[in-house]
Amino acid sequence: MDNEPHIGHIIKQELRRQGRTITWLATQLGYSRQNMYKLFERNWIYTDLLLKISDIMDYDFFKCYSEYIEGKEN
Repeated sequence: MDNEPHIGHIIKQELRRQGRTITWLATQLGYSRQNMYKLFERNWIYTDLLLKISDIMDYDFFKCYSEYIEGKEN
């Protein structure tokens, strides 16, 4: 799909915006830093993981998809 959100990049960008480290998020999720870097390269993740990340970071990552769908309808 054209211009579909790349969720891994979006998470990494929001993490930086919040001034948090990759290590911080990895610790919160129980992941290694290496696994976090792999996650950032993925353009999709399971919704249960996205929900957990949204909760941890207090950010609605699902809105990226809502905005994408709304943009396609216009």
